[in-house]
Amino acid sequence: MQAKELIKKIIPPFLLSWYHFILAFLGAILYGFPSRKLKVIGVTGTNGKTTTTEMTARILEEAGYKVALVNSIRFKIGESEEPNMFKMTMPGRFFIQKFLRHAVKNGAKYAVLEVTSEGIKQHRHRFIHFDTAVLTNLNPEHIESHGSFEKYREAKEELFRSCRNIHVINEDDPNANYFLSFSSAKKFTFGKEDKNLLLYSSKLFGEFNAWNAAAACKVGLSQGIDWDICKKAIEKVDKIPGRMEQVIAEPFKVFVDYVFIPNALEKVYQTIKSLVISHQSKVICVLGAAGGGRDKWKRPVLGELASKYCQEIIVTNEDPYDEPPMEIIEQVAKGAGEKAQKILDRREAIRRALELAKPGDTVVITGKGSEPWICVANGRKIPWDDRKVVFEEYEELRNSRTQS
Repeated sequence: MQAKELIKKIIPPFLLSWYHFILAFLGAILYGFPSRKLKVIGVTGTNGKTTTTEMTARILEEAGYKVALVNSIRFKIGESEEPNMFKMTMPGRFFIQKFLRHAVKNGAKYAVLEVTSEGIKQHRHRFIHFDTAVLTNLNPEHIESHGSFEKYREAKEELFRSCRNIHVINEDDPNANYFLSFSSAKKFTFGKEDKNLLLYSSKLFGEFNAWNAAAACKVGLSQGIDWDICKKAIEKVDKIPGRMEQVIAEPFKVFVDYVFIPNALEKVYQTIKSLVISHQSKVICVLGAAGGGRDKWKRPVLGELASKYCQEIIVTNEDPYDEPPMEIIEQVAKGAGEKAQKILDRREAIRRALELAKPGDTVVITGKGSEPWICVANGRKIPWDDRKVVFEEYEELRNSRTQS
C-alpha cells in the first residue's frame, strides 16, 4: 500500500479535510493571492469540462484577451503551453497558485480552470477568486468516493457558493434549478436553442460538442463578447486532443475518446453510429474501466453499452491502479456478453481492433484519450498515448500487408 493511501486510512476525514484546507491557504499566501488580479472562470460538471474550457479560452483569445488555461490536457498561458502530465485534472494547491501568479506576471487577463468534484473535496478551489462558474451537466460519477449522488452534487455546489458574480448553467440539465438557486450578481443559461445555432458551425464530431460550444459562447456573452466573435472562434476549433479525435480517416476510421462514463459513452457510440456509411460496415470498440476502487457499478454497464452499439468488442486494460486488471476486464466483459474479446495488453487490443477493421468500418477506442500514462499497482505509471499507439500499430499492419 502506498504511503498516501495509508495516510487516508489512518487519519480521520475531518483532519484530512483541514490538512487540505491549510495547504490551500498556505499556497495562496505564498504566491500572493494571484487570482484577485485575474478574471477566473471555473468550469465544472460531469462531462464536457475539458472541451468547454478549451472553447472558452479560444473565444476569449478571439476577442483579443491573453488567457491562461488549466485542464486535463494542458497548462497554457498565451502562446506558451505544456502538457498536463499529472494524471490529475485539477492539480494541487501550490501548483495552481504558482501557475496563476505566473499568468499575472505574463499579462493574462483571464484564467480558465477545469474544476472537479475531487478537487473541490480536497479544497483545491479555496482562495481562488472565481469571477464566473459554469455547469456543463451533472450525472452520477465518483459515487463511491463521495458516498452518494447528493454529496457529489454538493461538491459541485461549492464552486457556485464561492463564486458570487456570474453563474452559467445548462438549463436543460435536470439539476438546473438546484444550481440556479444559488446567489450571484448575474445568471446566464444555455440550452437547446443555443446548441442548435452552433450545431453546424463546429467542426467537432458529436452533438454533445454543440452543447459544450453553447456553454462556452454563453461564457463569452457573460463577458461582453459579441455572439459573432464567439461563433467565429468555435468555427476555428477543428479538434480537441483525445476528445472524439479522429486519428485515421481511410480506409477505415479510428476515433480516440477520453470518455469512461456510461451516459457519455452512449453519446459517443451514437455519434459513431451516425457516421457509419452502410449496413455492412462494423463498429469495433476497445474499452476498459478505471480501477482504484472507483465506481465499480459502471463496469458491466459500459459493457452493455458496447454490446448495444458495437459489432466487435475488445475489453482491455485501462488504469487498474492497485486492482487486479483481469478482474476489472471480466466485470466489463460480463456486461458485454458473448461478443467480448478479453485482451489484457492494451497495445495488443488496439492492434486486434485494427486487424478486424475493413474499409468503411469504424474503430472507437475509449477511456484514455490523450492521457500520457497507464496507472498500475504501487503508484507506477507506464508512458502511454492511445493515438500514438494507433499510428504505430496501423503502420506496422500496413507494412506487413504490403510485404505479404
